[in-house]
Amino acid sequence: MDEVAAAIADPVRRQILVMLRGGRLSAGQIAGRFPISRPAVSRHLRVLRQSGLVRDELVGRQRLYELDAGRFTELAAWLAPFLQPSDWEHRLDALETEVYRTRRERRAADQTKENTA
Repeated sequence: MDEVAAAIADPVRRQILVMLRGGRLSAGQIAGRFPISRPAVSRHLRVLRQSGLVRDELVGRQRLYELDAGRFTELAAWLAPFLQPSDWEHRLDALETEVYRTRRERRAADQTKENTA
């Protein structure tokens, strides 16, 4: 998990991951989209590869990279509790539900009184 978190800490690496969501790309295609040197892009790709977030395959003379999103699972599971509503939010939701239920019951009771009068 720490390797994945460290790998996605850099904005260039995050951009590379977003690019790879669309499918496999060669190292040259990736490097061509950045204003930094090709060796710098290669270092970013190496970090992503070592963290397991991307896989590479040599096809002819090109090295193709693809995303391996499965490596996000552990980090996402760790982050999930931070994204869950707090206990107060659950309580306020319950209160809101109770208020709406009470209003409905009052309206129904008022309609019953009107219909019997």
